[in-house]
Amino acid sequence: MRILLIGGTRFVGRHLTEALIAAGHEVTLVHRGRTGTELFDGRAKHVLADRDDTAALTAALAEGEWDATIDVCAYFPRHVTTLAAALGGRGGRYVLVSTLSVYTLDEPGFGEDASLIEIDGPVPETITEETYGALKVLCERAAGELFGEGTLILRPTYIVGPWDPYRRLDYWTHRVARGGEILAPGGPDTPVQVVDARDIADFTVACLDEGRAGVFHLVGGSGEYTFAALFADIAAGLGVGEPVVTWVDKAFLEAEGVSDADLPMAGIGDATHDVGGTADPAASLRAGFSARSIARTAAELAGLPLEKGLSGEREAEVLARWRTR
Repeated sequence: MRILLIGGTRFVGRHLTEALIAAGHEVTLVHRGRTGTELFDGRAKHVLADRDDTAALTAALAEGEWDATIDVCAYFPRHVTTLAAALGGRGGRYVLVSTLSVYTLDEPGFGEDASLIEIDGPVPETITEETYGALKVLCERAAGELFGEGTLILRPTYIVGPWDPYRRLDYWTHRVARGGEILAPGGPDTPVQVVDARDIADFTVACLDEGRAGVFHLVGGSGEYTFAALFADIAAGLGVGEPVVTWVDKAFLEAEGVSDADLPMAGIGDATHDVGGTADPAASLRAGFSARSIARTAAELAGLPLEKGLSGEREAEVLARWRTR
């Protein structure tokens, strides 16, 4: 198939491009050219355009026809509408990589039909923690309206793996590898879900090949994964002993000025975060989604340099204050 990929040179898009090429598809990438113009050794066509420049996007897509369009970087509904207008019906089926952040997160174990965040008032023009999910809801709705029933919506949880710019699983892998007393958020049963970017890519390619449409959670293989399980899997991947973990109340961490930038995926200060880590994966599993083990991903991330996350000195300080609170 001829595939148009909006993005395609960073993280999820990069893995998608590799998977599409490996599956024998002809890939055209539309991106700004800030990263990745040297990638893929001529196996993919690079078209440079900033999607926020409507005229440039329209000119870049003036010629060509594709069997499917995959969009990994639509953050505002106008991104979807301007893309549809530029393609003029030549983009084939549309795939949108969305997010679990679209939900109001009222109940644990939620499915794809759970209630979505609604915007009361004008469409926001900036992306914040408060507007991100609501804007993605509008992107999804625009996709359905403009590209029709064949649209595929993917809602992943925390995405991990090679080339993750946020280094989320990387931090915890490094921390387990370093050993000693580990500061962790909440308790051992604190929910957390992760998905390897390569599994998203493989599922997307399979859905295109099989003609699948609809909405799917991509959250790994379980709706009941926890931080304790995460640490155990990382330790297994590294071949080290059981981690020594001290579980610290998230309200205490917030009061200490510790954030998700320090402890990735902790959801500090987010009252709905733990519910968000319980998404039901049943629909994607029925559709053939397969999640590699976190142990495998952690083993591949081990040894990479890391400059993000809580420093050892700061961690020891917070642990000492927790013990004497």
